[in-house]
Amino acid sequence: MTSTNSLYPLSPGNGKRHSVWEYRLHLLCALVLGLSGLITAGCVRRTLTINTEPAGALLFLNDEEVGRTPVTTDFLWYGDYDVIIRHDGYETLQTNLVLKLPWYQLVPIDFFAEVLWPGRIVDCRVQSFELVQAKPPDRSEMLERAQVLRDQALNASE
Repeated sequence: MTSTNSLYPLSPGNGKRHSVWEYRLHLLCALVLGLSGLITAGCVRRTLTINTEPAGALLFLNDEEVGRTPVTTDFLWYGDYDVIIRHDGYETLQTNLVLKLPWYQLVPIDFFAEVLWPGRIVDCRVQSFELVQAKPPDRSEMLERAQVLRDQALNASE
């Protein structure tokens, strides 16, 4: 006759007792499932979409090339971003973009949104810019500036 540990209850239906290893396996499975639920829960995805008129402009955020517009990129923090947009035939646009903090990112609410919330929060920001067509330089003005620079270069060498 084999002895069984009386600390473990009878399994439903068949009248047999579970072994210590079966309980440990069940406990391990419950822990793994619980931890995987915590790891995937509470996630905030932040995206920024930049559109330009005309499309196809080269976009730089904080001196890092992002791509050609329209472009969507992930961002990690809220705040001030330096924006540079270049397109052939258009004036280069240098500006800044402020991404304001949403209410669910305020302390201490952010802990629940980032860690405990069971779903995914998606924060999609969209910004549009209109580029100004570059004006061709006036020929007489350009010749006058060239003459001034030439005179300065000649006077500097004397």
